[in-house]
Amino acid sequence: MKRIVMGALVGAVALSAASVQGAQQASSPQAGTARIASAASVPSGETALGSVTFTKAVKADGKSLPAGTYQVRLTTQSPSQPATGETPGLERWVEFLQKGEVKGREVATIVPQEDIKEVAKDNKMPAPNSARVDTLKGGDYLRLWINRGGTHYFVHFPAA
Repeated sequence: MKRIVMGALVGAVALSAASVQGAQQASSPQAGTARIASAASVPSGETALGSVTFTKAVKADGKSLPAGTYQVRLTTQSPSQPATGETPGLERWVEFLQKGEVKGREVATIVPQEDIKEVAKDNKMPAPNSARVDTLKGGDYLRLWINRGGTHYFVHFPAA
């Protein structure tokens, strides 16, 4: 008898907690507010993000970007159609320059420092003010990850 009563009590508490949590998530503006507040920490103007070397060609905005070293610059432009669920202002175009001339551009996803723990592990992050280029599983895509002043910029490229 004790097991039945205890089981019913545990089940009722769990169900109650789940429904309260679901109601809070559905009605709470705080979840969206945190991401909007994070967007305020992202640079608003054009910003030099550093340099990167690609050891093989990639496709940037549908065009070939040859292997080589590029200066990377964050622009003020956002994509005309932002990704579903993305906070406005956390996707911007970056340009890849050689000798001051734009050779290509692609959309970067921006992750402010206060949100990076939700996306990545500490041991995988590039050091502050540096970049890393990773070939992703299967070898069909490259990921450029720039850590500039604690704000993280992710750019994904199909291999050319």
